[in-house]
Amino acid sequence: MARRALLVDLYELTMAQSYLDEGIDQRPATFSLFARTLPDGWRYFVAAGLEDALRYVDELSFAEDDLAYLEGTRLFTPAFLERLRRFRFTCAVRALPEGTLFFPQEPIAEVEGPVLEAQIVETVLLNVFHLHTLLASKAARSVDVAQGRRLVDFGLRRTHGGDAGLAAARSSWIAGFDATSDVLAGKLYGIPIAGTMAHSYVQAFADELEAFRAFARSYPDDCTLLVDTYDTVEGARLAVSVARELAERGHRLRGVRLDSGDLVELGRRVRAILDDAGFADVMIFASGNLDEGEIARLLAAGAPIGGFGIGSRMGTSADAPYLDMAYKLVAFDGRPVLKLSAGKATWPGAKQVFRVSEGGRFTGDVVGLAAEEPPAGAAPLLRAAMESGSRVGGGSLAEARERCAGQRTDLPAGRYEVCFSEALSALRENAEAEIRRPRRRR
Repeated sequence: MARRALLVDLYELTMAQSYLDEGIDQRPATFSLFARTLPDGWRYFVAAGLEDALRYVDELSFAEDDLAYLEGTRLFTPAFLERLRRFRFTCAVRALPEGTLFFPQEPIAEVEGPVLEAQIVETVLLNVFHLHTLLASKAARSVDVAQGRRLVDFGLRRTHGGDAGLAAARSSWIAGFDATSDVLAGKLYGIPIAGTMAHSYVQAFADELEAFRAFARSYPDDCTLLVDTYDTVEGARLAVSVARELAERGHRLRGVRLDSGDLVELGRRVRAILDDAGFADVMIFASGNLDEGEIARLLAAGAPIGGFGIGSRMGTSADAPYLDMAYKLVAFDGRPVLKLSAGKATWPGAKQVFRVSEGGRFTGDVVGLAAEEPPAGAAPLLRAAMESGSRVGGGSLAEARERCAGQRTDLPAGRYEVCFSEALSALRENAEAEIRRPRRRR
């Protein structure tokens, strides 16, 4: 991210130029990043992307070729370009730890500091938090319905670019997936990697059985055979032959993969072939345009599938490809501010999210002011992530994964209530009244 300072919407820079012109570029501001609504059928969001966001602001600087390009646009003054040359992010950041479940209108992060700095980072912070949170939330839906079955991220080849593929692998791991096919994600994040074979491998051999035997020779203890290149049932019978040969050499066939057809009926037929041959321990693994809805349908129909490869529909969040996420100014120079736009009104002031629990279960959230005391039985969720541009706190990917799993367990069934504190509601009422107060024209 160090050389990507110009990955920014133009208006962030033109507003920053004007802040400097007006002499208010150092005035303190608070921006809140949140999602307005849940996609249809979704129950919650999973916070993700904080690590990448912090790395971005920590490394953000403008190189000489960036400044030369901006100078060539003739939109910016020498004084502003010099301000960018000296740019360093010095703001404070409070954010939900990754893996935290949250809901509409609850800030996932708040940025407090000089308005010029907090404004310039808007585009990338929205981009990063949006993508990671979208994918983690989508992946969690598969975990919710899989009933403990193995889930592997297969999305890399269809995600919208390599960075999105890495985000899908990392975010799905936080959400509870068991592995990814993305080898670079395995290296970067320590996520277990997993894979089987492609139809092209089977087609490269003149005989399907010989293809299976060749792969088993290379991976005698980690062999999952793709059995639907030609005829799925016949492929399962050939897989049994290889399983017997492996067993004679002291190894075992790990699984067979189904990638097409009626997965319920084919799964039952393949399961019967494996069981009748004495290989009840061989897993049936399914893939092919699957998502949480299809997983739920397959399991409800009794499909004997032990694991799922989830690719395109998770990696692109096919049913909800974007969230209505926003980054809005909520305080400026000591003054609470808000929008009154139809359908896009905001809540003023720096905030905190308080999660109320009773008997080890969550009962609801209260969105209040950052300076408020927590309500009885409630814990604050937003934590300091940066102070004066330096990182504080932190947490591991393993902790994020554990947090996500634990919070889903503690989430009650049915509708989850989110309300706003009396102090925040009063602040909003007063701020709105101030905006609407008639003013004498000069």
